[in-house]
Amino acid sequence: MDHGNGTGRTDASIELLDNRVRWLLESRFATGAPRKRKFVLALVLFVLTVISTLAVGREFSVSFAQNRAPFSGMENPFAPTWKSLLHPRLLLGGIPFAFTLIGILLAHELGHFFACRYYKIDASYPYFIPAPTLIGTFGAFIRIRSPILNRKALFDVGFSGPLAGFILALPILALGVYFSKVVPGVQSNALVIFGSPPLIRFFLALFHPGVRPRDILFSPIALAAWVGLFATALNLLPIGQLDGGHIVYSVASDLHRRISIGFGAILIAMGIFFWHGWIFFAVLTGFLGFRHPQLLDRWTPLDRTRGAWAIVALIIFLLCFTPLPLSVPHP
Repeated sequence: MDHGNGTGRTDASIELLDNRVRWLLESRFATGAPRKRKFVLALVLFVLTVISTLAVGREFSVSFAQNRAPFSGMENPFAPTWKSLLHPRLLLGGIPFAFTLIGILLAHELGHFFACRYYKIDASYPYFIPAPTLIGTFGAFIRIRSPILNRKALFDVGFSGPLAGFILALPILALGVYFSKVVPGVQSNALVIFGSPPLIRFFLALFHPGVRPRDILFSPIALAAWVGLFATALNLLPIGQLDGGHIVYSVASDLHRRISIGFGAILIAMGIFFWHGWIFFAVLTGFLGFRHPQLLDRWTPLDRTRGAWAIVALIIFLLCFTPLPLSVPHP
């Protein structure tokens, strides 16, 4: 941009005006039946995700009551899920896990949604993704469909979701770990072992001092909170269009692409040495690309207060992240 004669600033101002007019026109005609249909779609996906997490959650409740690791000793780990779906009354047993997990994910997405509403940003309703996995879902997301005013708005939209989800997950995790059981050797025949990020290790040391992690049988709500922490860590990765990528772009847009590529390479390395799932996430973030929501004002720097909140975001990421989130027990 040319700062000498003001031409760059004038051209940029014209471009901003053109973008603002197009945004207003698109927002004006985006109401009505299409919006209603999208709400119905979001509602249907939400209900399906509640059902899928209830079906999985029942096994977490049953195994906890029986003092065994979830899905242990089963040739088909999805058998309990199908049984619950075929006999809906069994779904009630999955309430502790499902409602806790849905609550944390919903808090995360509503944080984004209401931040968008505050800044008059056109955003979709939260879309939940039901899935035949061991946790019953692939998470949730919202779509931003209009330009964002400035770096401050981008930071607030990006950080509001992880912050809201973390604030809700923190006391739930403490409660869940407190009510978890000490069962010697319980993890030795588990289907998978859930990793221990620093925050979980802290609560284990606080409520079960001196107990080995392999002897802890996590309660259903502790497992749901674990998923919430994992989702928070994933979203705060400073890559592309993830929440962490939004934060990095709002703080230092010039470094965003290089940081994204660098952390993508780190994910691949961790996928080789720790958990193969990181390779999948590296490929996924690369497929989504490094494009960012358009800013109407990308020149005004971020204020110091949000710079301090960026450090808080980094601390939350470090508390929730572990390079080995899932592992298979060795005999």
